[in-house]
Parts: sequence; C-alpha cells; structure tokens
Amino acid sequence: MTAYSVLAVTPTSQDWIADYLPNANALVAKHGGRYLARTATHQQVEGPEQPAALRIVIEWPSVDAALAFENDPAYSQYLDARLKNSNSLHFVVAGQDDLVGS
Repeated sequence: MTAYSVLAVTPTSQDWIADYLPNANALVAKHGGRYLARTATHQQVEGPEQPAALRIVIEWPSVDAALAFENDPAYSQYLDARLKNSNSLHFVVAGQDDLVGS
C-alpha cells in the first residue's frame, strides 16, 4: 500500500544542504520514493501556526519502503546533518482511509 512522507523543514544553517540533496535524492529513488512536492510555496489553513521554510511530500510504495529509507545506514550521516542543522518534522502516512464508512 502506498505511503507518504510529509515533512516540514526549516534550515538553521545552509552548510549541509549541498551535500544532503544529491545523496538524499539518490536514496529516496533507491527505496522507490518519488518527490511530489518540495516547496517554500505553502500556506497553513488550520490549527496553531506551525511555520516551516519548506514542505516536502514523498510518495513511497509502502510504509516499509519509507522506513527502510529512514533507517538506511547510507542515509544516517545525511539525516544527522539535517536534524542538527534544521527544525524538522517528518510523518509517514499510510495511503489508506481508516474512516471510510464512518
């Protein structure tokens, strides 16, 4: 079943980005992921304000594929750099409707 990564990222430093992007791109592709959106063009329409410089949406073939990417040893140094140099939230959302029929 399809899954989606939904990220909100605000870099606190730019130093890590040039190395991060090509390597993360390759690892996303390795795990069957596809970027649907990577943009600073977004607006929050509900809830308490959660500012972020970037909103990112990645489509995965499954939750397992998303988690395999996140836990890939080849990604760990890039993940560490992103987490140390940004304010980031990352959600993996299963592509299913648990409320159908409610």
